[in-house]
Amino acid sequence: MMKSEAMRIVGEGSKRDLHVRLLGAIAFQTRCPKFSFLTLRLNRVLSDVDFAAYSTESPRISGMMRELGYEDQPMITALFGDRRTIWDNRTSGLHVDIFLDKLEMNHDISFQNRLDIDPFTIPLEEMLLEKMQIVRLEEKDIVDTTMLLREHEVGGVGQETINARYIAKLLSNDWGFYYTFTNNMGKVKSWITKHEHVDEEDKKDVCAKIDTILQRATDEPKSFRWEARSKIGTKKKWYNDVESLPGRP
Repeated sequence: MMKSEAMRIVGEGSKRDLHVRLLGAIAFQTRCPKFSFLTLRLNRVLSDVDFAAYSTESPRISGMMRELGYEDQPMITALFGDRRTIWDNRTSGLHVDIFLDKLEMNHDISFQNRLDIDPFTIPLEEMLLEKMQIVRLEEKDIVDTTMLLREHEVGGVGQETINARYIAKLLSNDWGFYYTFTNNMGKVKSWITKHEHVDEEDKKDVCAKIDTILQRATDEPKSFRWEARSKIGTKKKWYNDVESLPGRP
């Protein structure tokens, strides 16, 4: 029911020329049909529905959501409405979170000029970044990341290929994000290597892709800003606190 409702919202948005794209757990299910079984094997539970959209389209998206039977949370709209809205369907009990222009969590991920790449979800690169920006990584995030990497090749440009160069370039200007990202990739590799319910072929494939992405990120020339911030390191907080915001994807 949750996935079908998510696709209904995306489809309705498409009819209205709105860029409403899935992120979070259902996006991973949608883009990983071959390996989505890993969510069951590894006990990954789906919860809410999350979307990315453009703030310029927000008034029309709000109108659409109300027509589809949703009500916004007034306090969230008042405080964060220019960058985030939360909607509840009183009939089904479904909870929908819409992030405008960027995902603001431990590290920001911009969606500007990126929501035309796929008609249903945010791009694969942003999907990987979405998980790897989390400072306190949880097992559910590792499961999603494992599924994404197992399903898709890592390389250059391509709708079904994770563009390692794009990720490396983005991280080369932000030491904090680079630090969180590379540490988390190491955590995913360590987890998958030890997990008894992950096949050896899956382990080998995902670990090789992690190594490729990390090598690309390491080799990418860094900006002056990155170099300057790296000298401070973890002596200064390198990420944003998100405790005051509603739940993350």
